[in-house]
Amino acid sequence: MKLTFIGAAHEVTGSCHLLEACGRRVLIDCGMEQGPDLYENQQLPVTAGEIDYVLLTHAHIDHSGNIPLLCKQGFAGEVVTTFATSDLCSIMLRDSAHIQEFEAQWRNRKARRSGGELYEPVYTMADADAAIQLFAPCDYGQTIDLCPGIRVRFGDMGHLLGSASIEVWVTEGDVTKKVVFSGDVGNTNQPIIRDPQPVREADYVVIESTYGDRLHGDEIPDYVGEFTRILRETFDRGGNVVIPSFAVGRTQELLYFIREIKEKNLLPEYPSFEVYVDSPLAIEATTVFNKNVRSCFDEEAMALVERGINPLVFPGLKTSITTEESKQINLDERPKVIISASGMCEAGRIRHHLKHNLWRSECTICFVGYQAVGTLGRKLLEGAQVVKLFGETISVNARIESIRGISGHADMNGLLAWLEGFERKPDRVIVVHGEDTVTESFARTVEEKTGCPAFAPFSGGCIDLATGQILTEGQRIPRKAPEKPARAKARAAFERVVAAARHLMEVVMKNEGLSNKDLARFETQIQNLADKWDR
Repeated sequence: MKLTFIGAAHEVTGSCHLLEACGRRVLIDCGMEQGPDLYENQQLPVTAGEIDYVLLTHAHIDHSGNIPLLCKQGFAGEVVTTFATSDLCSIMLRDSAHIQEFEAQWRNRKARRSGGELYEPVYTMADADAAIQLFAPCDYGQTIDLCPGIRVRFGDMGHLLGSASIEVWVTEGDVTKKVVFSGDVGNTNQPIIRDPQPVREADYVVIESTYGDRLHGDEIPDYVGEFTRILRETFDRGGNVVIPSFAVGRTQELLYFIREIKEKNLLPEYPSFEVYVDSPLAIEATTVFNKNVRSCFDEEAMALVERGINPLVFPGLKTSITTEESKQINLDERPKVIISASGMCEAGRIRHHLKHNLWRSECTICFVGYQAVGTLGRKLLEGAQVVKLFGETISVNARIESIRGISGHADMNGLLAWLEGFERKPDRVIVVHGEDTVTESFARTVEEKTGCPAFAPFSGGCIDLATGQILTEGQRIPRKAPEKPARAKARAAFERVVAAARHLMEVVMKNEGLSNKDLARFETQIQNLADKWDR
């Protein structure tokens, strides 16, 4: 009766835990690592073919994305999850496979030209299709006898459509222990989906800590009011509102709010404005939302459904699937809303819409989600004056706006409130799925606020569930080796070039008021320099 933590241990992504009990091996989540990867993950102590089940908390790729790889390596058991998560994974895992194959094609074109080694995709569409065939969906609240000695139940966690906590009862001989896996704990008062549901008792709780050191604030953002203002000001200028949006979750929230704006006639000057959703994945995900209305929607959304209103549909909503349909959007000169992925502007059709609208001072680029450091979205929010798209330099003349969105994650108080829903204190709380120092600080907070012993394992950490003994806290092995001298030298040289560019900008600003003839000559010199080094 042993639980080992493989992924999302002192890291935010790659959730994966191994339960070994009753002669069976069960994975709870099988996620792909995304973004910063600080520590080496330990290998699973068993082969993929020896795993009997995967219990999946929700469809986000950092929880589900390695299931096709597991199948490729020999897994042939069942993937047990909610109906909505199964539906979302059927599109998201295929989309992930498409990205893997596309990246492999791109890298191999370069390798063939240079004589380099060919790259194999992490997994293929065939692997994703094989994984999807293994899904065995269930209802919220349904108790399932997974195998002799192991029972499970999924409860709504309000993070994403279909997201769930997983209650697992394990019985070996005369010893029964219950482990609850929180998955990602949702925020309260989100549109469309329900708030996180409490769990009343457990011996062990495995909880995420994404926002374990942060608070969202008590004030609920006036999302509809702020969005209405942005639409009115942009349409008054004759421009488009372009919204980089995550295809699953955030896009559906936007549709929900726009429907309210139209229903309440909050923009009487523009009653028939059109909204384009230009993301095949977002369109498919919206279909999944509509399919799972009764099992997942909250009371407010259900009240609309009972009145015969689809909360995600309204007059003027248009979708584009093909590339040709996407191109046609920017040929229409009427002011409109364009919602497109990816949410951080790093890939996808949104980059084409930015190319057509960033240079137009009458347009607005509206961000509604987190923008990671180094992404194009973050650069725009931080005031970039020019960006490069498809090899072309684009001036940033459009207005850049950001709406403080309704986070899909519970903050520190929300996580603690969910823990306080347990009527008997768990024997131990295990903190995972958070930034390196956050997991440790939140574990201390849990002990201080709830009185429950808590610890944050590193990858390979293991606990004996029968006795409660921590067998090992795991290994803290940094992922990246120290920077080599040659690399440090190259980085320093590049930083000197950046400093020289800043100096050039200072010189440019000092020459304001120079004669037109001298300014034209100065401009030509700068352009010649840029053209010489543009790669």
